[in-house]
Amino acid sequence: MMFYRFLKKSRVFLALLVLILTFVLFIDLYEWIPNETFDSILYLQFVPSLLHFLAVFSLTTAGGFLVVLLLTFLTGRIYCSVICPLGILQDVINKIARWKSKKKRFFKYKKAHPVLRYTFLGIMALAIIFGAGWIVTWLDPYSIAGRTFTYLFKPLAVWLNNGVIAPALQNFEIYSVYHVNLMMPYLVPVILSLATIVAIGYFAWKRGRLFCNTICPVGTLLGVASKFSFLKVQFNAATCTRCGKCAGVCKSECIDIRNYSVDNSRCVACFNCLDTCPELALSLRPATHKTQKPVDFKEATMPKKEMQQATDSNRRKLLVTGLALLTGSRIYALKKNKLPENQKDLLLNNKEYPVTPPGAFNIKRFNDICTGCSLCVTACPTGVLQPSLTHYGLEGFMQPHMDYATYFCNFDCTKCGEVCPTGALLPLPLEEKQITQLGKAVFVKQNCIVYTDETVCGACSEHCPTKAVTMVPYKDSLRIPEVDQSICIGCGACEYPCPVPQPYKAIYVNGNPEQQLADKPDFGKKQEIDHEEDFPF
Repeated sequence: MMFYRFLKKSRVFLALLVLILTFVLFIDLYEWIPNETFDSILYLQFVPSLLHFLAVFSLTTAGGFLVVLLLTFLTGRIYCSVICPLGILQDVINKIARWKSKKKRFFKYKKAHPVLRYTFLGIMALAIIFGAGWIVTWLDPYSIAGRTFTYLFKPLAVWLNNGVIAPALQNFEIYSVYHVNLMMPYLVPVILSLATIVAIGYFAWKRGRLFCNTICPVGTLLGVASKFSFLKVQFNAATCTRCGKCAGVCKSECIDIRNYSVDNSRCVACFNCLDTCPELALSLRPATHKTQKPVDFKEATMPKKEMQQATDSNRRKLLVTGLALLTGSRIYALKKNKLPENQKDLLLNNKEYPVTPPGAFNIKRFNDICTGCSLCVTACPTGVLQPSLTHYGLEGFMQPHMDYATYFCNFDCTKCGEVCPTGALLPLPLEEKQITQLGKAVFVKQNCIVYTDETVCGACSEHCPTKAVTMVPYKDSLRIPEVDQSICIGCGACEYPCPVPQPYKAIYVNGNPEQQLADKPDFGKKQEIDHEEDFPF
């Protein structure tokens, strides 16, 4: 009993540690966490690790999913109870529900839903094989947790920091904690993330790990592997009194005391039952033999004919649902082609392609691999990375794009590629990133205030880090922008400060479907200073 109590407490401690570390990665307001730490903390996240391996074929940098499989073959679904942030978050919600409940036995055995489980697993497998990243986005538990942290918890953390913590500490002249700007122009990601976590939270509140054992494809896959695990939770029918305490604390609802059996495919290795059983009728031991049942026990089963009919009916319904989910379309890729009357003389920016983050290489590859976890969005120091709504179409919904209405890409920053856990954004050396052409700046003379208002501007040229935008003589003493696309890297430093409102910017970046290398700008020779010369004055 003492050993199992220690085992459970160790599991709880490790789970909380993983949840806190993952949470801090997404809520790092002051960028205190080194970039190399991200890979260490997220190495064992199953779907990101698998996708990263498919992108780079390196077990050293992306072999975490194999480690998880080996752990599963050894101890069962320990990933679900210790490593998965969404699973641990559900445990926290359920723990609160049990504290508030007056029931002595919160759970009871429920039958599995194999048709639902394997349908979602099949959808996930097809999505990965055929590059339907938008489906993976909504089924990967890590990505769901990441969006919850980014779009729900981070705004709360910023509000708490700006409204309470920073002002209080500044009264004591402590300025290491300071005001932080939150750049979140879209409300849709917040609403969708809230709806998703509320639904999953409701399941957790009422039924523990129902989501993990019904919808989550990672849980189903590891459940299949756990059937062959070396160590399993098993009954000793000779000592069991059927008190029901084990089933009452089993959040997976997989302990059937009537049949003295544990559904190991649904067991998440939380060890609650082992710690609770007063007779030690349950134990974690090698699966060398089947549990013996008492001779006088009569097994109650559904007639085979009725069971087959029910299964066939459910399978037909779920196949239709699965086909509907897999049918992609671009009905959400809308374009605004009509101009309002008061801006009829301005030309609408014609962006043929969205701008992908540096290290994506091309739009298709990025959409295939990205799971929309939003880690790059929350880590971006300028906030230029924002979740897409219609920019990529349905297949890239909620995946990050460069939103130059929010800000522009920092010329000296490579953080998004360094923190990406799936390999959708590969890390670039700073020298390569500074010549990676995400898109090309396009100048629209008819929209420029130098042309329309005959006034001085030049904001685009002043912000351009490669001097791809220069001011050339135009009229009288006025100067107007000119773009050299050969050295333009598409960072958006020209589009963001342009005073003309969206979507009629006088200069905008049209994304490259495949990222290219721009020519290196010629800044001329650096002026050499003779340090031996006498002080000039």
